[in-house]
Amino acid sequence: MIRRTHQRKGTTVVECAIVFPMLFLLVLGVLIGALGVFRYQEVASLAREASRWASVHGANYEFNSGKKAATASDVYDKVIRPKLVALDPKKLTYKVTWDPDNRQGSKVTVSIDYNWAPEAFLGSIKLSSTSTTLMSY
Repeated sequence: MIRRTHQRKGTTVVECAIVFPMLFLLVLGVLIGALGVFRYQEVASLAREASRWASVHGANYEFNSGKKAATASDVYDKVIRPKLVALDPKKLTYKVTWDPDNRQGSKVTVSIDYNWAPEAFLGSIKLSSTSTTLMSY
């Protein structure tokens, strides 16, 4: 029995020319998405850490330690700015509010917004996170 095969010259090159660009775009998209998730996690972590810090630096802290209670600029200078890892401080905005005041039992809310421009695509995405904590000190 003789088996006849048809030669298909160049089929591997054509198939690779179709598959490799799609594979490259898929890998690139996954990497850029991972960078976005990392930056969002950093924004969320900053908001949580800042609200936690502000919740223990209230009016009772001022009374017991003799140091002044936390202000919005203190929260940024002592918590947010030192913990920035991969974020550009120029693209970050923050807001700290105490409801109704800075005393134990009140709530402190920290909101952080970051305008992220993905590395390979045009436009920007607003990443934001808000954390509310009960004043405990």
